Amino acid sequence: MRLIAAREMKLSPIRAGLLLIKTLVSSTALAAGDPEAGQTVFASHCAACHATAPGENKNGPSLAGIVGSKSGTVPGFDFSPAMKNADLTWDDANLDKYLANPVGFVHGTKMFVNLPSEADRQNVIAYLNTLKK
Repeated sequence: MRLIAAREMKLSPIRAGLLLIKTLVSSTALAAGDPEAGQTVFASHCAACHATAPGENKNGPSLAGIVGSKSGTVPGFDFSPAMKNADLTWDDANLDKYLANPVGFVHGTKMFVNLPSEADRQNVIAYLNTLKK
């Protein structure tokens, strides 16, 4: 990727520096979640529909081992055609987009509850990263 000099973007050096800091901070934000806080958010927002035990599907699929898996592939869960065909890998970035706006990210998904708080999403993602099959 080619870096663009501040003068090419017509930004002052200070503004360009602030933009660089913002970019660096936002790119590391996905890794900054707190798994313990995420477990609390999960319990209050997600656990009614999702289990964390392998093979235990509820209204939503089990989320055991979800990080790194392909969308629509949890055994024994009846996914929407949209999720079956989404062809996503559930990495931190895709989970963040999905949790922020499930219907907007995967049109036709059955999930309609979102997590509008970026901190809550990052904490839940950190928690999901601790769940192994």
